[in-house]
Amino acid sequence: MRLRATIARLDVPTLRAALWAALALRRAKRDLARGGLAGVLVPPPPRLPSSARRGVLAVVRRRPSTCLERALVLQRWEVDHGAGADVVIGVRGPSDGFRAHAWLETMPDGAPGSFEEILRIPAPAR
Repeated sequence: MRLRATIARLDVPTLRAALWAALALRRAKRDLARGGLAGVLVPPPPRLPSSARRGVLAVVRRRPSTCLERALVLQRWEVDHGAGADVVIGVRGPSDGFRAHAWLETMPDGAPGSFEEILRIPAPAR
């Protein structure tokens, strides 16, 4: 019941953005597995209003994916809506238990200050 009510409240652009995000996450996962960072090509989103971003966020927060896959998809959405930002990859050293994390520069999730930045992936040209 709750799912039906949620879907009924969504508009077409938000649903299209959600579908794009689901497909883009799958593509990012496949490209990373095949060729690493150099082989990732997140497809551009369809022409949608910026307000449809909530569909993208809903998918990237709920679909099983890595932080890098999520950051790359969000980066592509933001670039195509005029707000490009770098993807930042950071690590935590062995004394804290080695961990790596990726996030969009403008949307840190968690505590990025606790990670030492090792790589930035610049926003692609629009």
